[in-house]
Amino acid sequence: MTIRTVLRMGEPLLLTVAKAVTEFDTPELHALIQDMEDTMADMHGAGLAAPQIGVSLRVVIFGQKENDNTHNPRYPDADKVPYTVLINPKLSVIGQAQEEGWEGCLSVPGLRGLVPRYLHLHYTGFDQYGHPIERTVSGFHARVVQHECDHLDGLLYPMKMTDLTTFGYTDVIFPDQTLP
Repeated sequence: MTIRTVLRMGEPLLLTVAKAVTEFDTPELHALIQDMEDTMADMHGAGLAAPQIGVSLRVVIFGQKENDNTHNPRYPDADKVPYTVLINPKLSVIGQAQEEGWEGCLSVPGLRGLVPRYLHLHYTGFDQYGHPIERTVSGFHARVVQHECDHLDGLLYPMKMTDLTTFGYTDVIFPDQTLP
C-alpha cells in the first residue's frame, strides 16, 4: 500500500495538459493505479487524477468498489458511482443542461465551491488492460467524471466557478457537518 502526496493548487504540474497513455497492462501502469487507489481511499476522495500525484498521464479513477456499501464521507448525500479506471478519456456532453453543485478537491483541501457542470454526459476511454469503456451517465456520476477529467487538461474546479462568493472553507459553509 503506497499513499502518495497529493499536489495542491499552485503546483505547476496541475496546470499542464497530461500526456496520453500509449501502453496498457504494464507493471508501471498497474502500480500507478494501485497508488492512486490507495491515496484516494486514504483521503476519502470521490476520484483522483494521475497529475494530482505528480504523474502527467491521462489516467483517472473514481467511484466506489462494488462491495463498498458506504457513502463517501466527503459527499454523504451523493449517489454511489461505480468504481472506474478511465484512461485517455473523451467526453461528449448530451444537451446543454447544466446544474450547479458543491465540489471539493483533494488538491484544494478544506475548500468547497458551487461549480456548474453538464447534467448528461457520454464518455469513452480504456481500462488499465486496454479494454474500451463507453458509458452514458448523468447526475453526480457525470459531475465526478467532468471534475477528474478537467485535471487532465490542467483545470481545477475554482477555474470553472462563475461566482466566487460561493467559494469558501468547508467548515464555514457547512458548519454542522464534519467532512474530511
